[in-house]
Amino acid sequence: MQHELPKFNNSELFELALTHSSYANENLGVSGDNERLEFLGDAVLGFVIAEMLYSMYPTINEAQLTHMRSRLVDEKQLGQLGAEFGLGKLMRLGKGTDKDGGRTNPSLLNDTFEATIGAYFLDTGIEAVGAYIRQIFQPLARQLVNDFSDFSDSRLAAALVKPQATFIDSKNRLQQWALANYQTKPTYQIIAESGPDHAKEFTAQVSIQGKIYGIGKDRRKQEAEKRAAEAAWTNIN
Repeated sequence: MQHELPKFNNSELFELALTHSSYANENLGVSGDNERLEFLGDAVLGFVIAEMLYSMYPTINEAQLTHMRSRLVDEKQLGQLGAEFGLGKLMRLGKGTDKDGGRTNPSLLNDTFEATIGAYFLDTGIEAVGAYIRQIFQPLARQLVNDFSDFSDSRLAAALVKPQATFIDSKNRLQQWALANYQTKPTYQIIAESGPDHAKEFTAQVSIQGKIYGIGKDRRKQEAEKRAAEAAWTNIN
């Protein structure tokens, strides 16, 4: 995936985000480096991604959310993003750091990416930087969920892909699975009614991208949809 750097109103903030301490130490006219912006960007990333995962996967617990967030913002991931953004060429490095391979160093790329996020937050505010972060990390989160074999915590994979014993949250679980795999929500439809008015039974079906995944019956429409979702889980698994 090809990523683009955000558009800054204040170019000095972006320049500061690119400035490593080694460059500031070698150039007396430079007033600061990107370490404080790195600190801020780390906090902004953590907050926005936590909120994003909380909304995307409402059925997993706090420990599992923490695991996912850690995977998305670890040094390897952010360093790779920094490289994709072309930050290696843009970083302002001291001569020694540059000579030692700083422009391809995952740790420095990670730090500069975080500093860029911190600078963009100061430049535009939380709404703009939040939208920017989600645009990048939502596809990465879905990719992480899809690649179940990549999870070191097998309980997280189980929570995301396996059905539970009750009908509680069955529709929610199916929706998260559909979003993760097809980037669309399931569609529910009442396809039949039977019985007298005082004791009707409804038949619901659930489809994803036009394919029927499950059918369920109950005396209440919402419960029939839940049973259809549970049947879909059985078919999927």
